Amino acid sequence: MRLLYLLEGIRSPFLDDLMQLVTHLGGEFVFMAAAIVIFWCVSKRCGYFMIAVGFAGTLINQFLKLLFAVPRPWIRDPLFTIVESARADATGYSFPSGHTQNAFAALGAPAMFAKRKAVRHALFFGIAATAFSRMYLGVHTLIDVGVSALLGAVLLFALFPVFRDMSAGPGMITAIFAVFTLASAGFLLFAAKMVSGDPQEIGLGVKNGWMMLFVGAAMIIVWYSDRNYLKFPVSAPIWAQIVKVCVGFGIILMIRSGLKQPLRELFGGSGVSDGVRYFLMMLFAGLIWPMTFRWFSRLPGAGKKAGGTSGGRRRG
Repeated sequence: MRLLYLLEGIRSPFLDDLMQLVTHLGGEFVFMAAAIVIFWCVSKRCGYFMIAVGFAGTLINQFLKLLFAVPRPWIRDPLFTIVESARADATGYSFPSGHTQNAFAALGAPAMFAKRKAVRHALFFGIAATAFSRMYLGVHTLIDVGVSALLGAVLLFALFPVFRDMSAGPGMITAIFAVFTLASAGFLLFAAKMVSGDPQEIGLGVKNGWMMLFVGAAMIIVWYSDRNYLKFPVSAPIWAQIVKVCVGFGIILMIRSGLKQPLRELFGGSGVSDGVRYFLMMLFAGLIWPMTFRWFSRLPGAGKKAGGTSGGRRRG
């Protein structure tokens, strides 16, 4: 807590606003947007890699949160204050930091594929800035962000060799997504069977367990279908890439928000509704909308393409 008190002492309205902006780099929306742009327009290899790192990181993060049940800094020390604008996103237990973990998927995965050192350095700096912002805002301790950073780095370097050359080990990628899905089922059972702890936190864990289980199942379907049948290209004229992303991402956001209440009513408010919603989002993003990409790649202006069908290049 000593470091958090030091950071509390340097706060200012400008820094508060800046750190609140930076911390969104580890948010779900930024991860979704980055993964979609890269997966659809730049590199399928990097896109699958981002999803794998994000999936594994979220699974480990949620398990550790319920296992250790560490309260947030302002709960542990009532004299400590946080930047109020950060309170809404600081849900669940404190350890480890979910935003820091997400930043490794949203920024770290593309950094591993980046060819230019300046780009890699900028992306890794973004991760460090995200971790720092969580402490500055007062929603995480140094241990929270440090453990997440360690886990994120391990996942990046452990999974990168598999996704760097997907053609060399497609069966390994299938196995990875299958293991993640089975692990999600195990986490869901673990959360549902917990008899001690905050009921609200346990309920959040169950909800996240359903979401991860359905996302894992969707990723197996997407990977198998794309690998064996769809094989969608990521190349298209620049203007077509913009249309492709704007329309597709808009529909995903409609599924995300528009189906939330109807599915909750259908499934009686259980976490299954969130799992089904994210399952539909993943199928649309990875299978349904990419069915149009071959048409996009043939639009006028093909001489000025962005992206490539090969799904990215190895780091040099």
